[in-house]
Amino acid sequence: MKMKKDIKLMLAGIVLVVIFYLGAGLLVPLPVGKKSVEVRVPKGVTFRQAVELFAKEGLMRDKNFFILLGKIGGLERRVRPGYYSVQSSMSPLDLFYMLKRGLVIEYTVTIVEGDSIREIGEKLSEKKIMSKDDFKRLSSDKEFLAQYGIKAPSLEGYLFPDTYNIPKGTDPEEAIGIMIERMRKEFSGEVEERASKLGMSEKEVLTLASIIEKEAKTDEERPLISAVYHNRLKRGIRLQADPTSIYGVKKFGETITTRDLLRKTPYNTYVIKGLPPGPICSPGLKSIIAAVKPADVPYLYFVSQNDGTHRFSVTEKEHHAAVKSYREKKQVKQKVKENR
Repeated sequence: MKMKKDIKLMLAGIVLVVIFYLGAGLLVPLPVGKKSVEVRVPKGVTFRQAVELFAKEGLMRDKNFFILLGKIGGLERRVRPGYYSVQSSMSPLDLFYMLKRGLVIEYTVTIVEGDSIREIGEKLSEKKIMSKDDFKRLSSDKEFLAQYGIKAPSLEGYLFPDTYNIPKGTDPEEAIGIMIERMRKEFSGEVEERASKLGMSEKEVLTLASIIEKEAKTDEERPLISAVYHNRLKRGIRLQADPTSIYGVKKFGETITTRDLLRKTPYNTYVIKGLPPGPICSPGLKSIIAAVKPADVPYLYFVSQNDGTHRFSVTEKEHHAAVKSYREKKQVKQKVKENR
């Protein structure tokens, strides 16, 4: 009886030691110190190799135990590449889950509808995803553009408006590729079929969509504005889209002057016939759809009504009357502003 009791006590002691060891191995904070430590895991690295990298940084008390934990948790294959941030409050169990979920350091950047390539480059630089120089170089690099089948002068219009989480250390080429592929995903299916029926290339659709993006203030008007441009293209009439007159010359939003409208540039549709050589901004999905689904209307003109909407006309006479009304409203608005 005494021997049985001793064996039970010994087993209980072993269990306690194992529990203590597991607790220390899983729950005791990592030997990080007060500062956080970043560890870079390259592409193609397995869990065991990743553990070795963390062990070299002195972040593990028992790497063999951690490798065993990985086997139990089904983490013997590759680990998501990127930079992992280890904080002073983290335990080995926290680190295990971080590797299992691939919680690498990511930079979030939001491209909005109508952003120009210059604005996108500034955002990517501010978020430390890539330098302005790298972006500027790649945005017009012919070989890089050819890799993605882009036949436009630059990446303008090919980086889809969305919120992206880009892992720290991502190659600039790869980061840009993510945005291009996002655009291609939206351009597929019905949009691509409609473009084909209209005899329009991807570049032509994006170019028209980018102009619509800059002109339209309401979703309801996008198909109407698209119809105006489609009708003018069919009749060989210059598009005369104001935003194209300042592309590459001024920032969008600045006042457009008569001098701007007369300036000779490859993009100014007051000077050139047809579409510009490429997009003037990044169009959103609604503008892309509008470009391939114009409204069935005979309009050839439109002008602002000073309230975010436009007045559409079929004849030049109607348009001149609409322009006159626009100018009168603008003058009244200006006088009210001056008298305040």
